[in-house]
Amino acid sequence: MTAGEVAAERDLSAAQRLLVDLVSIPSPSGEEAAAAARLVEFFEAHDREVWTDEVGNVHAPADDAVLLTSHIDTVPGDIPVEIREEDGDAVLWGRGSVDATGPLAAMAVAAVETGVSFIGVVGEEVDSRGSRHVIESDRAEPDAVVNGEPSGWTGITLGYRGLLAGTYVATSESGHTSRPENNAIQDAMDWWERVEEEFDPDEYLPVFERVTCKPTSFEGGTSVDGLSVEATMEVQFRVPPEYTVDDVREMADGRLETGTVHWYDHVPPVMESPRTNVARAFRAAVRNAGGDPRLLRKTGTADMNVFASAWDCPMVTYGPGDSDLDHAPNEHLSLDEYDRSVEVLLDACERLR
Repeated sequence: MTAGEVAAERDLSAAQRLLVDLVSIPSPSGEEAAAAARLVEFFEAHDREVWTDEVGNVHAPADDAVLLTSHIDTVPGDIPVEIREEDGDAVLWGRGSVDATGPLAAMAVAAVETGVSFIGVVGEEVDSRGSRHVIESDRAEPDAVVNGEPSGWTGITLGYRGLLAGTYVATSESGHTSRPENNAIQDAMDWWERVEEEFDPDEYLPVFERVTCKPTSFEGGTSVDGLSVEATMEVQFRVPPEYTVDDVREMADGRLETGTVHWYDHVPPVMESPRTNVARAFRAAVRNAGGDPRLLRKTGTADMNVFASAWDCPMVTYGPGDSDLDHAPNEHLSLDEYDRSVEVLLDACERLR
């Protein structure tokens, strides 16, 4: 169903129409251009300066007392776009409705209404190239950052774990399987077992405070020429604020006996104080809208980590939607929750200006 057909079924507000339009435009990582063009159109229609940079980020600069930012890209997945009536509430179904097109649309609406700055970034779901490009550019540091990710309209996210990713490679001489010596596949398995022992957590420790280690892919077997056994394993670590990414890398390297690891991605963890002016503004805005504020820590990693690695300004992450539906085949967002999140954003931005 097209955005127009979905909208025709309902009397949508301008804010809701922007959301439906953006959800109706497929925008998997690397294919954000059409959705970016819709954002540009939205800001131009409200007489805002807006431009797209060389990597595809959409910039609408204005009052840098607050920078509202969220990501344009989604993960792949075709979920038919429709609005369903569920328990007396209108619910929008579609890929990105939660992660993070709902927060993105809410940020754009709030930026237009309050006159604060906005950036829609690309590539968050793969390598955060959009946010990395922003901090590596000559853009001035804003006074505050609000990053858009689903937290529920009453939720205020203050912390994310960091990320360390690498590729383990080992090679051994080929030989008969009856020989007792390890081959490369066993070397990889043994290293990973030692790594898991190194980071074996106290079962009572909250997940946010643990180092989580996961192999994400494995290839192994006899080489094409038949002269060696090769093993390649992709690995990821989620890093809590108690550690630095370098700490975790050194600990993993310390368990290495054979093979090598090429560490190719690292994002530091972030944990913001609940006493910053931004956190206070959002708590007050949620209460003012009739909600009970919830302070959250997320076990994953987001663009907030990237911004916090370069900018020494207060920040939070906020946005409508149930994060349990991130990337899910039943991704959907209540339009009432979306409207409430816009209300909270408007209030919080006015308090910070």
